[in-house]
Amino acid sequence: MPTATEAVDDYLKAIFELEELGGRASTAAIAKKLDIAAASVTGMLRKLAEQEPPWIEYEKHRGATLTERGRLRALEIIRHHRLIESYLHDTLGYDWDEVHDEAEKLEHAISEQFEERIAQALGDPEADPHGHPIPRKDGSMPERNEQGLLELEVGATAVISRVSDRDPELLRYFSKLGVRPGARLTLLERSPFEGPLLVRFDQATDVTPLGFRICREIHVSPTETAPS
Repeated sequence: MPTATEAVDDYLKAIFELEELGGRASTAAIAKKLDIAAASVTGMLRKLAEQEPPWIEYEKHRGATLTERGRLRALEIIRHHRLIESYLHDTLGYDWDEVHDEAEKLEHAISEQFEERIAQALGDPEADPHGHPIPRKDGSMPERNEQGLLELEVGATAVISRVSDRDPELLRYFSKLGVRPGARLTLLERSPFEGPLLVRFDQATDVTPLGFRICREIHVSPTETAPS
């Protein structure tokens, strides 16, 4: 059975993350995510679909979906990535805006034994420093009740469950605002025309405005239903 290369892993992980957002992963979306020309993506998708057994199912103009084999491999690499992030942050003292790029370099290189040692050393965590769930060894994911902050009803209280880890500058800004997994907030007002959301963090007296773009990068777990 052909083994996965670093390039294959990058594609499988990208497709998995795009599928999480809903449906098939389009060629254009994969190209944007990996910063690769669309023509090159098309050729690679065909190769992944032609492997025996195939990593993906691919149809021209409809994009790609992972096969069970592809899904399990993607989850394995994601597990590596998020465990490494956690180890760098919790044990080596990296800030949360530094760990993503380091984990990208290391996720393909570690052995299964090293992965297991990291998991044991950290107490088998369920989430990385940004709140993203860490796939279990068997490929299952911790269950969550969460939604985008933009979907939260005015008056509702929620706990931040995860934030995007792609932009170090945004993570540094989140730190200044107190936007971190575990932080509790109440949505006070939603401005029209993609204006800011006004929130109050638990124990705070000031109101914090969060811009529309920022809110798209935050997921929450509701704790109280907004009054009808």
